[in-house]
This record gives sequence, structure tokens and C-alpha cells, in this order.
Amino acid sequence: MPTAPMLYLCARPQRDAAQAEYESFRTAMKLDAAQLDHLDLVREQLPDDVLDRYSGFVVGGSPFNLTDPEHTKTDAQRQVEAALERVAAGIADGSGPAAMFTCYGIGVVTRMLGGEVTRGFPEDTGPARVDLTPEAARDPLFGALAHRFSALTAHKEGSSEPPPGAVHLAANEECPVQAYRVGDRLYAVQFHPEPTADAFVARMVVYRNDGYFDSDAFDEVAGRVRAASVTEPTRLLRAFAKRFGPTD
Repeated sequence: MPTAPMLYLCARPQRDAAQAEYESFRTAMKLDAAQLDHLDLVREQLPDDVLDRYSGFVVGGSPFNLTDPEHTKTDAQRQVEAALERVAAGIADGSGPAAMFTCYGIGVVTRMLGGEVTRGFPEDTGPARVDLTPEAARDPLFGALAHRFSALTAHKEGSSEPPPGAVHLAANEECPVQAYRVGDRLYAVQFHPEPTADAFVARMVVYRNDGYFDSDAFDEVAGRVRAASVTEPTRLLRAFAKRFGPTD
């Protein structure tokens, strides 16, 4: 009997970037459109029964930052943060559906669980090295990955340690918390697991003037992205979909 679909939760105000991110998640997870639904949290409300309607959730990036001063946040940003916190809180105990929060999303989960998110651990746009922790070897998703791999990053904030109760799964020198798990079903990763190199470069075009990289160095940064091998992050997403996602 078919199980419920998964849901992509969008935190991006830019519609083109959001649609492209959805397609990157769907392709990486090898799901069709009926198996991965999408909800624009910038413009739509989170349904009250959302945790009962889906087998799992994926959360992408955003130009929003949790560390933005509260008085500067728009109503849309506050709406997004509240909705994502609600989903994370409903899954953190390990019951019900599953979720993978990425990039901007990891900050939401960290803050919700009482951890600290600061501007002290940014990473440049482009490929970064990610090292798995010893605990990752025992994780059902991370345990099948290479102990060290490249992933694509672009963010302005991060954390020095996982939030209380989390199992630390991946790290690097620039941003010590690259991934963790809470309970059995809530995953959070700092890097972007979903895009191909070409999709990431297309996203760079949208955010060229948003302070993630020197806009005059676009071609140089894009060249580094296209030269990178980023197969392990997509394997992670596929493993997540196989373990928690819909079945025919």
C-alpha cells in the first residue's frame, strides 16, 4: 500500500530559486512530483495537520538569517521561522514523520533546541571539505558515506557545537557543526546536499549581490564549483528518501 508523500518546505522569497531548489531535492531523492509535494512558507500558512499528512520533510536554504536583529525581520521571515520550528519540534522526539533541515534550516533547529547560532562560523560559496565524526559510522544514513567528502556551502552563520541532545555527525574547521541527528528521525546539515554543480551556479546568479561572495569573482567561484565532485551529499538525500519516504 502506498505511503504518504514527502514535503519540501520552501523558505526562499525568490520564486525561481525556490522552484529550482525543489527540483534539485526531487531529482537527488529520485522522487516524482507526486511523491514530493511543496509548500511555500514565505507566502502560505503551515497546515495544522501537516505532521499527519506527510512521511517526511526536506528544508532548504534561504537568504534569511536567524541572527538578523528581530526589528529588521519581515513578517514573512517570522512566519517562516515559526513554521519551521513547529515542524522541528513535532519531530524532535523521534516519533511520527522524519525531516532533514539544511543550510538555513539547521539554524532553526539549533535555536529551537536551545543551541547557539552566531555569525562566527560562515563559509564561502563553493566546495568545502566535510569530515564525519565517529558517531556517524553508526548512523543509518551517514554510515554509508565516505569518511571525508566535498559538499557545497554558502552561509553567513553557524554553530560551534550541536544543540543539547543532538548526535554530532559531521564537522570541519571553518564550521564545526556540519550535521547532527536528534532522536531517530530529525536530521540537520549545514551544507547543501541537493544541488548539482550546475544548479548551484544557477543559484549563485540569483544571489550574486547578496554578500555570499565577491560578485566580481563570479566566474572564478563558479569554476571551483563546477570542478568539485559532490556525489556524497546526494547519496545522503537518497538514503533519507529510501528510509523515510513514500513507497509504491
